[in-house]
Order: sequence, then structure tokens, then C-alpha cells
Amino acid sequence: MASRVLIQLDADPQPSTFDAIVAVDAGVDVLLRHGGVTPASAVALVHGGMFTRGGKDLSSTAIFVGGSDVGAAEAIFRTVQETFFGPVRLGAMLDPSGANTTAAAAVVVAGKHVDLSQTSAVVLGGTGAVGRRVVRLLAREGCQVGVASRGVERAEAVCASVAATVEGARLTPVSAAGDASGQPHGELLDLLANAGVIVAAGAAGARLLGSEGLRACRQARVFVDLNAVPPEGIEGILAADVGRLLTAELPHAEPPAVGYGPLGVGGIKMKIHREAVRQIFASNSARLDADEMLEIGRALT
Repeated sequence: MASRVLIQLDADPQPSTFDAIVAVDAGVDVLLRHGGVTPASAVALVHGGMFTRGGKDLSSTAIFVGGSDVGAAEAIFRTVQETFFGPVRLGAMLDPSGANTTAAAAVVVAGKHVDLSQTSAVVLGGTGAVGRRVVRLLAREGCQVGVASRGVERAEAVCASVAATVEGARLTPVSAAGDASGQPHGELLDLLANAGVIVAAGAAGARLLGSEGLRACRQARVFVDLNAVPPEGIEGILAADVGRLLTAELPHAEPPAVGYGPLGVGGIKMKIHREAVRQIFASNSARLDADEMLEIGRALT
């Protein structure tokens, strides 16, 4: 069996150390790290992986596309797919800034407690790298999704983009403009009051939902906060929470609501990431994006 070689393509000048360590922990034998990659320069790098091995050994080479610029990573990933032809292809996965694996993990934990096809959700920070993927995955599950952003035009753009790829998507763009403590107002408050799932996927260190706003979420069964930098994205959700009953924060909720913090979700995210790396070596036809990451997460939990 040939050594497992992972070709890491990163649009950033220096490729991600985090992604490299996860690859090593997933059992990769050789890691080829490339920074400053563009769609144009990716072609030769992909060809190098495609044409050096043949037969069964071809599946021992795979590609990981990452980086902090999600749009750039998506463009590189498209080029990777377009470079393959016939059976001459490599397993490949896309996870810029951990957006796909994190979004998949968030939807997995929410789905443990509610039937996503029969509930509504609000994604706070729904226009960022992770948030827009959470929106897309929830919409594919049949969930009615409120997409909240400080700029409602950005929320409208995300809704339009998701609706173009998810048939029958039920999406509502809404302004998340509120006060500095994260207390919602207006239409957002109405959406929160009737949602079964609340996900905070905003920028690091930004409070998106304060304690008063949390108490206004009268129908919510699941709160997921993906912000690991203090203060909490959802006030009262602790970083290490893994399905903690929020009996103190929401004493009148029946059945009790549960909370997941970034470290709690992160454990599942890491399992998905490692399994995804394994799968791109299991088959040279594997192509893993957010939807495939969600299926991996479900199979693991």
C-alpha cells in the first residue's frame, strides 16, 4: 500500500497549522502544504497528484482545500473538480476556516433534540462563513430559517443564494441591529420567540443574544453558540456545554431547553474532520463539502 499523501491547498500566504495537525492526527503519512494558492496555480499542483500514481495507488493521494478566505477556497475547490477527468481523480474535501465541519456539527447537535423538518430556526450571524452554511444545511432539512445579520441586505443575499440551490427553501432575512448587550428588537424578536432552534454563528467575541433576548425565546428547545472568544455569543451558554439543561436560564421552558457551547460542538466537529480525511483516502471519487460533512456527522453520533 502506497503512503497516504495529502496535498493541502490554502489561499493564505501560510497554510493553516490547525489543518495540518488534524491531518497528521488523522493518519496522513506525508503532508504537502502549499500557501498562496489561486485557482490558476492549483491546476499544476493537482496534476502533480493525479499523474504520479496509478491503479489502486491513486486513492492514496488526496486533496484538502482550506484557508481563511472562504470565497477563494471555494474557487480553488471548483478548479480542483474541473481538473479531474474520467477515472483520473483524487479524493478531495473543502473546509475553509473549519466552516463546513463546524456548520455540520451544529446541525447534528440540533437534530438530536428536534425534528428539523418540523421546526423553525434563527441563525444569528447568518451571513458569515459558518452561518451561511448552517442556513443552507437547515434549509435542506426542511427547516424554516430566519437569517439574521446587522446588514439586512447581506441577509437577503444569503437567502437568495441558498434559495437558488435548495428547492423549496423557506428563508426570512432579518436585521439583527440591536443594542450592545445583544438584546434583539422588532422582527428579529418575533422570529426568536417562535423558533425551536437558535444558532449564534457571528464574529469571535461578539454577543448576539443577551439574557433578556434568550428569555424571549419561548419555544426554543436548542441553543447553539459557536463563538469561542469571550463574551459568549449567547449569554449564559458556557463554552463547554454539551446539551446542558437550561433550567436556570429558562425556568419555565417545558420540556427544558438545552445549550451547546463552542467546545461542546467542537468535539463533534473534530470527529467529522478526521473522518472526512479518512474518507477522501477511502475513495478517489470522494468529494466532501458541507452536505457530505453533515452525513458524516450523523453517522458518527
